[in-house]
Amino acid sequence: MNPSKNKLSAPRMLVNCSGCKMPLQLPSGIRSIRCALCKTVTHIAPSTRIQAPPSGKLPHPHGKKRAVICGVSYFNSRSVLKSCLKDAKCMRQLLINNLKFPPDSIIMLTEEEPHPLHIPTKQNIRMALYWLVKEGCTTGDSLFFYFSGHGSQQREYNGDEVDSKNETLCPLDFVTEGDILDDEINATIVRPLPHGVKLHSVIDACHSGTVMDLPYLCRMNTAGQYVWENHKPKSGEWKGTAGGEAISISGCDDDQLSDDTGLLSRITSTGAMTFCFIQAIERSGAQGITYGNIMNSIRTTLKNPPVKGIGPMLTRISKRLGPGGYKQDPQLTASELFDIYAKKFTL
Repeated sequence: MNPSKNKLSAPRMLVNCSGCKMPLQLPSGIRSIRCALCKTVTHIAPSTRIQAPPSGKLPHPHGKKRAVICGVSYFNSRSVLKSCLKDAKCMRQLLINNLKFPPDSIIMLTEEEPHPLHIPTKQNIRMALYWLVKEGCTTGDSLFFYFSGHGSQQREYNGDEVDSKNETLCPLDFVTEGDILDDEINATIVRPLPHGVKLHSVIDACHSGTVMDLPYLCRMNTAGQYVWENHKPKSGEWKGTAGGEAISISGCDDDQLSDDTGLLSRITSTGAMTFCFIQAIERSGAQGITYGNIMNSIRTTLKNPPVKGIGPMLTRISKRLGPGGYKQDPQLTASELFDIYAKKFTL
């Protein structure tokens, strides 16, 4: 084999310049590239930060839509959550009934799943995320990741986090196996996304605002307007995609808690953010809904919960919520900037 010919045919990864967004072809094995147009150097995180693909076997993905839904209730522990199993089931029905996901393209991870690979342990969640993105993504694919459970934070020492903390998701066995860090989530399902592939995540957990580690955060300012903030790491490390699109909606800011309550549905305990998200999609109708509409709908319901007309419960609810409803602000993060009131939510 001709070594020089083999070198020329080595695979290249498509990345967007962290400065001007111009697509750049990154040769295999190269970790940084200078844009010829704006001269910005874009860095790609070294592969040593990404753990080896987990072992085990999940169904071979097929079709253009697939999803991983994870609901962790932490049964038989001091950390039990009442709503997460129901939330996971409700999200699955939303994907099937409203967003046309084939049932066999959805992997469920809950404590009641009969298959051992579908219990939401750290290893199984890692394997499911790897399955979601790494198993043959092609142009036109729509991917979805949902997590309902505990979220946490850990001190970060590299200087890449705005708040000096890594956001984490807590698997069922987090006490013994540890949390799943935002760095790993980003490395597993964000950075590999190729051109033409779209990923959405909905995270209903505490401290989940930037748990996908995406470079842009859309936050409501004091004037009541959503504005984008640049959350790119100071080191210049690339946290975007390989040409695809990633958008995440989470239940609260990094320094907030996400509520688990029965006060919204009035029937059963639900994750407050999950209830509001599903409600927004179901009410959107045939015309669809923009990301701005979704964020406003979630925020309005959280800040103005339907507590009128429920008699003796009103006093108890008011004491729990305090003025202004739930103390959590939904967050939108993305791999690229866009007009949230013009762009339609599509899966």
